[in-house]
Amino acid sequence: MKKPARWHQCNVVARAGENTRLWQFAREGEEARLRAEHTVEPTEAATARLGVKTVSDLWQPRLNVAWLPADQVFLRVISLPVADPSELPGMVELQIEKLSPLPLAQVVWTFEPLPARDGQAQTVIVLLAARSAVESFLGELEGMGYLTDRLDLPQLHELLATPDAGDGVWIYPRTENGQLICLAAWRHEGRLQNLDLLRLPDGPEAGAQLAALLKQSAWAGEMDGWFTPEARWHLVADAAAAGGLESSLRTLAGGGLEIAEPLPLPRLAALAAASATRVNLVPPEFLVRYRQQFVDRLWMRALGGLGLVYLVFLLGCFAYLQVRGYQKDNLDQQVAGLHSGYTNALQLKARVQVLQDQVSLKFAALDCWRATAEALPPELTLTAFTFQRGKKLQLFGSVAADLQSKVTEFNEALSKAAANGQPLFSQVSTKSIQAPPVGQNRPALWSIECDLKRTDF
Repeated sequence: MKKPARWHQCNVVARAGENTRLWQFAREGEEARLRAEHTVEPTEAATARLGVKTVSDLWQPRLNVAWLPADQVFLRVISLPVADPSELPGMVELQIEKLSPLPLAQVVWTFEPLPARDGQAQTVIVLLAARSAVESFLGELEGMGYLTDRLDLPQLHELLATPDAGDGVWIYPRTENGQLICLAAWRHEGRLQNLDLLRLPDGPEAGAQLAALLKQSAWAGEMDGWFTPEARWHLVADAAAAGGLESSLRTLAGGGLEIAEPLPLPRLAALAAASATRVNLVPPEFLVRYRQQFVDRLWMRALGGLGLVYLVFLLGCFAYLQVRGYQKDNLDQQVAGLHSGYTNALQLKARVQVLQDQVSLKFAALDCWRATAEALPPELTLTAFTFQRGKKLQLFGSVAADLQSKVTEFNEALSKAAANGQPLFSQVSTKSIQAPPVGQNRPALWSIECDLKRTDF
């Protein structure tokens, strides 16, 4: 027995006439707990979006189960030698051509192995349905947004839920789409021998028709050896259904008819949700397509999410730029307000600097005049005093022709001149001494150039 499919939530869908019934379950251990039950009207079918899978199904898987109408399913029982479970599908497939009422390419089939007792053959229940009917049914569910993971039959779960109470016949009538569907299970020697899925009109004549069909199966069973007249008869039906069938079945059973209450549909849906059955009439290509659609939907939502994040990022960038632009405008306004003051400050500084330079030049000129006056010998006559931009001092004068050596003394005295304890000139040089022509009684002309040693301008 394989383990149940791992799921966190499970939906079970059944068609009830034109309406659709939906049961939603949550997993509690190995059981299914009913959370909600809905009936979808035909006008709501197009927008129902039943059981749509989302991103959360990656970590909380959802199982979508659907019940195919019983009037579109064929049930058969086969007996196979006990073999390895992995070999069982191949062995069943070899029997399908003999069992199927339609060509193999036109049917969808699945099977459910029953527990085998020691020394007995393997009993297998085979389900077959026309591929066109299955695809049409799945298409209707797809129109409601319901992608089916498993497609089976409610009568199968009701049969598997019945305890093995010995040999006999079990009859499970249920009304579907205006028809009475009766599943008849024949047990003999502790094994399920035969299954009949009978379709009857829902009316007063249903009991007589059912009895006639069961009588034919009983005769066939007597001939094959899997039915005896002493077998016990069981009717699993509610009061309404049993009332129309009880009289005919008691006549057929010779009075030995036992009546039991059927499982309510919500309980049957819970059994289908928690079942470990391997029965699934969904064609493999549909499952592959559903899986691909789910993956594609995840990709599209992921891309949509990334696009949304990117859009939010762009909006955030625009908002940031707007804030920074607003801050820049404020700074520009502050700069504009400070600009005039700054310009005025620069102009004032320049004026102060000019005044400082003028004062420094005046003091430098006075220092040069003082040094010249102190160092000038009496024999020399100063005719011109030129102070050039506070950098150079040029002196022009005359001296008697025979006293030209006094110019040299004057030059040495100037080179030693000081102001505020520092040398006043960095260099003092005699530029020229022009003696008068011979025979002329005129003074000699001299010129001295001094480079001021100052750092304050």
